[in-house]
Amino acid sequence: MNNSDDGSPHAVVPANINEPDRIAFGLTFRQLGIIGGTGLAGFAAYRTYGPLLPPVVWIVAGIVGFAAATVVALGRRDNLPLDVWLRHGVMLRRSPRILTPGAARASAVAVAAGTPPVPAPLRSPVTAVSPSGVLTCEGSDKVLIACGTTNIHLRTGSEQSALLDGFGRFLNGLTGPAQIVVAAQRHDLTGYAQATVDHASRLPHPSLRAAAADYADFLVDLDNTRDPLRRQVLAVVTGAHTADTAVRALSGLGVEATALDGPAVAAALAGAVDPFAAPPPGPRAVPGIPITLRSTP
Repeated sequence: MNNSDDGSPHAVVPANINEPDRIAFGLTFRQLGIIGGTGLAGFAAYRTYGPLLPPVVWIVAGIVGFAAATVVALGRRDNLPLDVWLRHGVMLRRSPRILTPGAARASAVAVAAGTPPVPAPLRSPVTAVSPSGVLTCEGSDKVLIACGTTNIHLRTGSEQSALLDGFGRFLNGLTGPAQIVVAAQRHDLTGYAQATVDHASRLPHPSLRAAAADYADFLVDLDNTRDPLRRQVLAVVTGAHTADTAVRALSGLGVEATALDGPAVAAALAGAVDPFAAPPPGPRAVPGIPITLRSTP
């Protein structure tokens, strides 16, 4: 990190930070494996079945195979290596199109009888959510932290440098993989309109009560005619013991940070599945925890 002429700090991040290492001839281990593996397979086929075909056929087959292996090893599609893109395409082709929660069932009888096939089981990487908010995903514990935002461009150069140093301490304090998720979700304004109406009667002057009623009508009209959005920022850290350290580090940046409990984590997961649906009123039940109380409106 260095300072520019105007005093604002600039953090230099290499553009190839996620690029794999080059092993030989400017090629990565994956590329060498594809090309070398194809060459070894062709050589083994020639040693075994060489007398069965004329040499010209082997030369043409070798050129075609080497060209195909080179294209697969060096090519890219949709910002992915071509071999990865092809593997994802094959997996998508073989994956079932209809998924539903539940246990797996044999569908061969249903297909043979001409009835619709039984949906395949939907397997979520999230296997458990504790009441305290610890989420078990792919065998590791993770904690979701709801974060606010801060505008670094409105700060002076020294304040920007301090914020970058603090964010660096947050990253250095992590002991496992982490992810920062920024999502836009639909924001329901009817609750704010109802709260305005409920508090309008307590205002001391009729003009203030009328203004509050007009503002509530404006919120309802805005919710019905527009699509208001809110920004949600979640920091996902690995390890329950690192949550407090991460919250303190983010709070030191002037960002409001709170570790989510079980119902809040369940609500965040439900919102990620359907981000444009209005959130249901009240807290969500934690999976695996029996519901012992029902609230009535």
